[in-house]
Amino acid sequence: MANKKTFTQEAYDKMRAQLEYLKTVREREVADKLKEARSFGDLSENAEYDAAKDEQAAVAAEIAKIEHLLDNAVIIDENDIAHDEVGVGCTVKLRDISDSSVEVYQIGSSTESDPLNGIISDESPIGKAALKKKVGDIFDVVTPGGLIEFEVMEISR
Repeated sequence: MANKKTFTQEAYDKMRAQLEYLKTVREREVADKLKEARSFGDLSENAEYDAAKDEQAAVAAEIAKIEHLLDNAVIIDENDIAHDEVGVGCTVKLRDISDSSVEVYQIGSSTESDPLNGIISDESPIGKAALKKKVGDIFDVVTPGGLIEFEVMEISR
């Protein structure tokens, strides 16, 4: 049985758009590169042809990966999300107990994770530990930098 992944509607739509782009634009671009490389003659010593074949394989692998994710996607219905606890699709304000610093994270699925922009995966150490917590809850997270204790300050959708 395939692993089901949860997605917000926005993340699911982005993946569908990425798949459409790969199938309509990137595959055509790679096919054109292959056609051009073939025109150079001897394929056994044709670096352009080899590069285009590698690119074709990479695009095909990305398409297969996205199709698999979409086939096994579970879209979160906003109406089914509890608004008083941390879950995928919410934004959470956390206070580090040790130094009182405050961090704000949006909890997303693993495919929409973008830590540099404040979006963490529900499978990341902080995301996983924060799930199902409510305002005022305190929880520990084991991170590569050590143990961190957080307090949930605010949850929004």
